[in-house]
Amino acid sequence: MVKGEHAKGNETRTPALYTAEERLRRDRSPWTMVQGILAPIQFVVFLISLGLVLRWLATGDGYLIATVSVVIKTVVLYTIMITGAIWEKDVFGQYLFAGPFFWEDVVSMLVLALHTVYLGAVAWNWLDPRGQMLLALAAYATYVVNAAQFVLKLRAARLSVARESVPSGVEMAR
Repeated sequence: MVKGEHAKGNETRTPALYTAEERLRRDRSPWTMVQGILAPIQFVVFLISLGLVLRWLATGDGYLIATVSVVIKTVVLYTIMITGAIWEKDVFGQYLFAGPFFWEDVVSMLVLALHTVYLGAVAWNWLDPRGQMLLALAAYATYVVNAAQFVLKLRAARLSVARESVPSGVEMAR
């Protein structure tokens, strides 16, 4: 059995994402709603920007709008990262790298770094336009990995809560 897991019959369970106190702080934090609103906005901005970047790479048309879209995506990313750090402080008592979200935060730092390097590449002409757009795609690839981490983590948390609410001896359908 892995450290931190609890055996129950033949089933091995990982601990819940939130303790009862953390769940209460999460539910009371205004930043929970902010994150819930910003996450889908960021995803829509990402999809639009991805389309514009790919269009420019395929056709050479629309460099300025593609660049502006990546800058907007980066601003939305910074916003969700700052408010997410405040949320993490409200719920877990520290701004970043709280146990349950440690690896998501590690990958988030890589996402932020790549987006920030993109801004520098555009501002100081570190790369030609094609290099800038390829850098944007690299930043977007890490964003997709990070978004998947969060979706999987939150899905696991919901399943954990659902399992806890099932009376003992009753197996949930998977």
